[in-house]
Amino acid sequence: MSRRSSKIEFVGSQGVPLVARLDLPEGTPWAYAVFAPCFTCGKDWLAAARICRELAERGIAVLSVDFTGIGESGGDFADTTFSSDVDDLVRAADHLRENFTAPSLLIGHSLGGAAVLAAAHRIPETAAVATIGAPAEPEHVVHTFGGRREEIERNGEAEVSLGGRVFHIRREFLDDISAQPQAERIRRLRHALLVLHSPIDETVGVENAQQILDAARHPKSFVAIDGADHLLTDRADARYVATLLAAWAGRYARGSVQAGPACRNSHTPSR
Repeated sequence: MSRRSSKIEFVGSQGVPLVARLDLPEGTPWAYAVFAPCFTCGKDWLAAARICRELAERGIAVLSVDFTGIGESGGDFADTTFSSDVDDLVRAADHLRENFTAPSLLIGHSLGGAAVLAAAHRIPETAAVATIGAPAEPEHVVHTFGGRREEIERNGEAEVSLGGRVFHIRREFLDDISAQPQAERIRRLRHALLVLHSPIDETVGVENAQQILDAARHPKSFVAIDGADHLLTDRADARYVATLLAAWAGRYARGSVQAGPACRNSHTPSR
């Protein structure tokens, strides 16, 4: 099945325009999904783009989001928190519900995986949640700040180099991410859960996958992405993940597409 993609814009949780990409199959999708990229990554990050394209080839429409201050979206990254990212995901689901079909599948990579676990209970149509290399606790991401955490706590803010780019991080981000009741959210999750994780992930250790699974109820599944790095830079790993996601989601999310409102967007599809 071939695919097409469109740029989508909607208002985020902080009142600024957010930009997302909607990858659609040529035929009628059998499910809609929201994809949350990794921390400081956007919709065009290599793994995110590849996974979404592959899912569309398999019949799933996927909306991949640039969070506030990332990629093409408006706003200042320094003003964001984990909670605001979760709010942005809920806004993305609202946009799909109002203009296409509400998402029955939520997918998140790394910290984006933690975000979809936090957002799932606020998106009533959710049938299945999948995480890729996700931390059990959102606060895990702070270890990537190195010695800057102390500077942030002392001065209220600091510049942090992440993935070769510099980001402004404020104390509010630390306060918010340390206060997340993530374990309780996972325990109360009432959706099918798929946890994908590389056993050799050096950024988010595979023990995080075990912690998520231990906390979650059934139905829950784990698949090792053997040999993959955290960012899934190998095209074959992204394809493998998409193949697994589509096969697994078919049991839980297939048939969720309802006749939605006529498309009222002014976007131009691209190939």
